[in-house]
Amino acid sequence: MNNDLKKSLVWFRRDLRLYDNAALFHALERSESVFCCFIFDVNILNNLKNKKDRRVEFIWESIRCLKEHLNTLGSDIFVEYGDPKNLIPKLVENLNCDALFINKDYEGYAIDRDNEVASKLLSQNKALFKYKDQVLFEEKEILTANGNPYTVFSPYRNNVLKKITFEGIQQFDCEKNRNRLAKIAQKKLISLEEMGFQQTNLRSLKIEFGTMGANKLLEDFKHRIHHYKDKRDFPATKGVSYLSVHNRFGTVSIRHLARLAIDQQSHGASAWLNELIWRDFYFQILANFPHINEGKSFKQQFDQVKYENDADFFDAWKNAKTGFPIIDSAMLQLNQTGFMHNRLRMVVASFLVKDLLIDWRWGEAYFAEKLIDYDFSANNGGWQWAASTGCDAQPWFRIFNPILQSEKFDSEGKFIKKYIPNLSSLNAKQIHAPWVPFEKDPINFGVHLGKEYPFPIINHKEQRDKALKMYDLKHVV
Repeated sequence: MNNDLKKSLVWFRRDLRLYDNAALFHALERSESVFCCFIFDVNILNNLKNKKDRRVEFIWESIRCLKEHLNTLGSDIFVEYGDPKNLIPKLVENLNCDALFINKDYEGYAIDRDNEVASKLLSQNKALFKYKDQVLFEEKEILTANGNPYTVFSPYRNNVLKKITFEGIQQFDCEKNRNRLAKIAQKKLISLEEMGFQQTNLRSLKIEFGTMGANKLLEDFKHRIHHYKDKRDFPATKGVSYLSVHNRFGTVSIRHLARLAIDQQSHGASAWLNELIWRDFYFQILANFPHINEGKSFKQQFDQVKYENDADFFDAWKNAKTGFPIIDSAMLQLNQTGFMHNRLRMVVASFLVKDLLIDWRWGEAYFAEKLIDYDFSANNGGWQWAASTGCDAQPWFRIFNPILQSEKFDSEGKFIKKYIPNLSSLNAKQIHAPWVPFEKDPINFGVHLGKEYPFPIINHKEQRDKALKMYDLKHVV
């Protein structure tokens, strides 16, 4: 039904775009006039220790882009800083809106927040409409033959592909009713400083913001997508899409990405679609197994594992001083850019848990603090996969050898040398385990270990044996 509502408000959250946006589409379909808003949520922001947080700046810049686009259409977006549980009902009332339109969020805090907003709107006799937007399939849309959620990825993926083949992917045309965006005077945008935050190094990193930034990356990736399967595991190669932050904050549509992958019809595109489905898989795990929201292992018997949790080892890992070049270069990439290549995420996670014998939750929390594309479901899923505590995780007795991983995925040491220039003089044989050739001829070796680069803090073989005992199921079941 068109125009059954006079005024509506669309609350943007992790959907910072004006195209293929489910909530915006339905609001424009049903309303004579549609207002837009975004709230910088103090319940989230107050928990961020670092006031130079790249995520906050990325959101702010993308809101600025969204605002500029709305301005060209004679509209604008209300941007406020505070508690949305109070600000949203107040804004709905002040604008005399009949309804609020939102896209669903599946994390614990967001669900509780939205339920409280819904309760306040109900008391005001205002409607709330919620839509699926950040995933292709949500919660219980993809189930086993017995009607249960999937806990193994491959059959889940097969079911998703079958559903897409038969039903296609619905996208939402927000263009046709764009004239229904409320015509309002331009509003002043709150600054980062007014919220207690500062600019970061995003511009020097040449991070692209908003939908235009996402589209530039997507256009570039289109020319490389056919090689994705072959190049995605090599951090020194431009093999991945670099769209993860745009996926996280919705400056690009997941439906748009999936359609692109399907239309390309290549092994590379299929491999990329597979990764998009992994993203959905972890979202439905979060929705259907909420105990992971509480810091528990998906396979809860593994909560009995007794980690050593050496604080000095953890500090060395965080500060890129483990003495393992592939680990340290990966951590430097994270600390300096807020991004880490996916292959390296697996390697450093395995190293923390199964070499340093540190609880995966410590690493999960550190990634949550540092990653610009941080997403609870994917981060938790990735860490539990590496720690062998999650659904469809690697077996507990499978332990990455960091040296072999380095030799395989950064064979010439190009990635290592980019982040650890002190090792630039080493050749491809020396760079992955520099202590080995150093000990044979320390005087003539190109790097003074212990001074220009640390010795390894652990022996992989010894730690591997410890990890196998630590994980032995006889002790944890």
